[in-house]
Amino acid sequence: MALSRLRHAAIFRAPSLFRARLISPSSTLRSLSCSEVLNHIPEVTSLRPIQFPMFNGVHHNSSKVVLPSGVRYFSSAESASHTVLTMPALSPTMNQGNIARWRKKEGDKIEVGDVLCEIETDKATLEFESLEEGFLAKILVPEGSKDVPVGQPIAITVEEADAIQKVPSTFNGDSEVGDAAGQQNVAQGDAVPEASPVSIDTSDLPPHIVLGMPALSPTMNQGNIAKWRKHEGDKIEVGDVLCEIETDKATLEFESLEEGFLAKILAPEGSKDVSVGQPIAITVEDADHIEAVKASSIGSNKVVKEEKPILQDSTKDVRPQKTGFKRISPAAKLLISEHRLDASSIPASGPLGTLSKGDVLAAIKSGIGSSKISLGKAAMPSSPQTHPQTASSESAGLKSDLKQPDSYEDLPNSQIRKVIAARLLESKQSTPHLYLSTDVMLDSLLYFRKELKEKYDAKVSVNDIVIKVVAIALKNVPEANAYWDAGKGEVVLCDSVDISIAVATEKGLMTPIIRNADQKSISAISLEVKELAEKARTGKLKPNEFQGGTFSISNLGMFPVDRFCAIINPPQAGILAVGRGNKVVEPVLGPDGIEMPAVVTKMNLTLSADHRVFDGKVGGAFLAALNSNFTDIQRLLL
Repeated sequence: MALSRLRHAAIFRAPSLFRARLISPSSTLRSLSCSEVLNHIPEVTSLRPIQFPMFNGVHHNSSKVVLPSGVRYFSSAESASHTVLTMPALSPTMNQGNIARWRKKEGDKIEVGDVLCEIETDKATLEFESLEEGFLAKILVPEGSKDVPVGQPIAITVEEADAIQKVPSTFNGDSEVGDAAGQQNVAQGDAVPEASPVSIDTSDLPPHIVLGMPALSPTMNQGNIAKWRKHEGDKIEVGDVLCEIETDKATLEFESLEEGFLAKILAPEGSKDVSVGQPIAITVEDADHIEAVKASSIGSNKVVKEEKPILQDSTKDVRPQKTGFKRISPAAKLLISEHRLDASSIPASGPLGTLSKGDVLAAIKSGIGSSKISLGKAAMPSSPQTHPQTASSESAGLKSDLKQPDSYEDLPNSQIRKVIAARLLESKQSTPHLYLSTDVMLDSLLYFRKELKEKYDAKVSVNDIVIKVVAIALKNVPEANAYWDAGKGEVVLCDSVDISIAVATEKGLMTPIIRNADQKSISAISLEVKELAEKARTGKLKPNEFQGGTFSISNLGMFPVDRFCAIINPPQAGILAVGRGNKVVEPVLGPDGIEMPAVVTKMNLTLSADHRVFDGKVGGAFLAALNSNFTDIQRLLL
């Protein structure tokens, strides 16, 4: 178990996505299978999907928390976008490591699964593998370096070969990492954090460990603290659940792998959008140290999610603006009404003299405007000829417009729904969708299902049989069980048939996986689907139960939906949309060879496929195999 946990400790966070594995005398480089590439993370062997980033904090009397193992920066045109790789924490007690050997040299091409270097830790010598393609632009820590602290930059990678020359030759460690991050924050907006959320002063504390927000999935950048299972002062045993964290995939339990005491909670229950690596709690080994940590000022200054804007110098780039406006946006009108501002005193910067929402927000921050509301079609300087009754009537009319109730309501999105929205948009924009549709006879399937129930008391659903039918079709047409490798520009065939099933939950759509579905019986598939669907609805899915898959099925047959087109779930190349069964009258060939009208049940199947993988021939062959399986359903028992 210890070696297994150590093997899975190296995945620190996206976007770097690296993992480590133990080096043995007989270890050799191995190629990654299709399912491993699609999973992006190794299978978790512990009962709960908790990984060692919980120990990416500071041990004992250090004064700052280390950065994640990979940080991506997007700089100006002077230097290319790059990823800074840092020394990862490959074991719970690791504070530093040695670079035993660099397997890749500067300028080398990096493929998925390539070993970058060998790192000697306090436990063993581990290989540092890459799960992303690119080029090794610069090695910051040379081979043979000793006692490299966790979090210190060790290398820089880029995505394009042309970008290697653009990487700064004077890049030197932590200082430039901080500078690059600071420049990026300044470029993104006027408000600059007063202090980094992963930098806290713990120099005055007794021996302790700072726990950071872990990266519990490859796409996780932030998470929510759903519930703290342990409270300040509680004893912690190995395997105890500290808290429940809502990620972009599911709600996962955060386990402790060391004994001690929970001294202080830095991110309280209900905290939203806590960045990966941000401190969430402090633990100590000795109960006598709890009060010292509690009495410290750490946490009282709201380290978590607090940003203090730095006011810009208003003397720079000051342009004269007219206080009058000719037009006003609806959002600006609403803000003026809520804050009871004098619109005539707010300068308008929009086109054609339009008073925008940004103008009003700037006025609120700077204190411009009084408690008097004065809105008009054109707020011009008052004229002695203006009739007071006209002005009062216009003001009354505008006030009545502002008091109209809102016709909408903002609904907060969960992390899962945010990720789903981003991935669906990315799929439609980057994947060429090919749509193929066919109607299949359902009578044979319905009779087969009834027979299973009557003879064997096997209660299976139509969806369970559909999964088996699709799995056999993918096995018969292996070209359809594939994905597109954008780096190599070629199709990669998968060696296993892993079917992702769309399950609707309160937090969003989850896709648990039936692995090796072609090799399982219908009853086994039925039991697994029920178990995974229940886990999905309660948020208890493990990462290896929903990450990966080679093909997806979305079934809306339980609703009055005859046909629909689903969106491909990348990096998969196909998804089958299943509609409801409908009774129709069709000519059927009788035993005497004469066609007679008969009532049959038909179901529509629509394939959404990546046109880079599926051409017309492959798509047609796959739908033909499906049609054949539905017509002769008994072949599923072979």
